[in-house]
Amino acid sequence: MRFAILASGNGSNFEAIVTAYEAGDLHGELALVFSDKPDAYVLHRAKEHKVPTKTFTVKEHGGKAGYEKALLQMLKDEQIDYLVLAGYMRILGEELIAAFPEGIVNIHPSLLPSFPGLHGIKDAFEYGVKITGVTVHFVDKGVDTGPIIAQEAVTIDENETLDSLEIKIHQVEHKLYPAVLKRLFAEAE
Repeated sequence: MRFAILASGNGSNFEAIVTAYEAGDLHGELALVFSDKPDAYVLHRAKEHKVPTKTFTVKEHGGKAGYEKALLQMLKDEQIDYLVLAGYMRILGEELIAAFPEGIVNIHPSLLPSFPGLHGIKDAFEYGVKITGVTVHFVDKGVDTGPIIAQEAVTIDENETLDSLEIKIHQVEHKLYPAVLKRLFAEAE
């Protein structure tokens, strides 16, 4: 089974996944890292780990439809079986989702269905909840609405700051995501 990681930013979740992969904890082959942002730091991290990278932008393909068509073709050409979203900040189109039924996984920094969308940590913090967390879920046509695979709670302490909460959430993400992928990839083989 060949899997690809799609990411748009720093790549800290990529780092956690590739560390588990290099330790032999994940079945399958990490075939490539794709980013829609040619200057994303995740591409630098991937090169350090000798993971092939690919990148192109929506603008290069004349809009979302052309971009998604090019992305889907590239994934087919690379014989990708599974997609792992790790800070990929684009909403996937229906054709791409249909090409990987129950084969696209995402991580989100809240206990879904609460606080979906772009600012899950900040939204939970500003709302004043006492418990938030991390969710790993399959991707469907909605925004963070796919079937939940696993969740882990994070307590928001009385003196918590947004920065300290972000650190706690990322620590949980970096532990939970590789563990869930290990289970999913073992089941998929």
